Amino acid sequence: MDNLTHSIIGFGVGELVHRSLPDEADERSQRVRHRLLLVSCALASNFPDLDLFLTRLLPDPLGYLLNHRGHTHTVLWALPQALLLAALLWLCWPSARALLKGSRPARLGLALSVGVGFALHLLMDYTNSYGIHPWYPLDARWFYGDMVFIVEPLFWVAIGVPMALIMRWRSLRIAGLACLFAALVIFAAKGYLGWTSFAGLLAVGVACGAAQWRAGLRGRGGLWLALGVGLVFIGLQGAASSVGRARISAVLQQVDPASRVLDVAMTAFPSQPLCWAFVSVESNEAADRYRLRRGVASIAPEWLAPLACPAGLVEQLPALALSPGVTQFATAQAGLHMLRALKDTRCDVDAWLRFSRMPKLDVGELSDYRFAATPRGNFTALRITQAAKCGDGVPGWGYPRADLLTPQP
Repeated sequence: MDNLTHSIIGFGVGELVHRSLPDEADERSQRVRHRLLLVSCALASNFPDLDLFLTRLLPDPLGYLLNHRGHTHTVLWALPQALLLAALLWLCWPSARALLKGSRPARLGLALSVGVGFALHLLMDYTNSYGIHPWYPLDARWFYGDMVFIVEPLFWVAIGVPMALIMRWRSLRIAGLACLFAALVIFAAKGYLGWTSFAGLLAVGVACGAAQWRAGLRGRGGLWLALGVGLVFIGLQGAASSVGRARISAVLQQVDPASRVLDVAMTAFPSQPLCWAFVSVESNEAADRYRLRRGVASIAPEWLAPLACPAGLVEQLPALALSPGVTQFATAQAGLHMLRALKDTRCDVDAWLRFSRMPKLDVGELSDYRFAATPRGNFTALRITQAAKCGDGVPGWGYPRADLLTPQP
């Protein structure tokens, strides 16, 4: 999830925690606690991404691929990170330190804000198709939610509107609401967001804003509604993703009955549960090959055809309709023995395969097919025409495509 979304969610939860606690003894202490809980929850909601400073520990691209969403995104390391953040706030914020010494509600609020902030970071990162491995070292597998687009404006609107209305100064309230509206307009104008979704987001913003307005000066109604809307949205996206994956798998199995569909990575479109970009991997052990496909799918083609999904995010390539709801844009295939041989003989390939969910093998290069259409090129590309550069300390993540790397009966 992008850091703007992490921050907005953190501010919203921090505000909700503050409003749910008993008031402090005086107005000054109340203001200090308010700022402390908002800042601490927003920082906790972003803190695990400090692993970006660890990307230089391994050669490119392994440093980023293996260390981002790495150890700092595990449950085991959440507690020491939370303690470190709390210690930094204690040391660097004198007024907050004085408040925490004498106020039990402030201490409880800080613990809740930091703890929930870290949990939300892991949860929100899990919801997209990049993946995390939260249970390492007990379980080295990657887990992929395949539910929510990495930049999802619904969370901005649902939480941002109540937060804007809470602001003390009228000019800031107007500016906050205007920025949210402008962001939606820009997304829609660039084709990243359908106009139907745009209208739906406006309705969500009005509903959450009205609930917060009715709740009064110290109320929580809009914030609770915003969190509820977010949870329902994630559940809806999860159900739609599951339906879409099952349909795509069935279509691919019909197209090539000799191959076995191993996985379908689902990437949502912003605020549009009917539209999904997908990358699939199929294996044919007898023919010693595997195939990757990239395309777009609609789980309700009678309402919305795949090519009618948000135009700014649909690839502009020749399309092949595999079924009324599934359209293919590109495909790639390679030999299973070649991929396995590279893993066994090159330490950099072995390390890279601890990240890649959809490994595309070209002449002289490996890349993850999930990121083939990113605007700045595929950041996962590993050149294999050069001598292997591995480095020390390769994390022991599980191989996402162990099913490709091990011969199957």
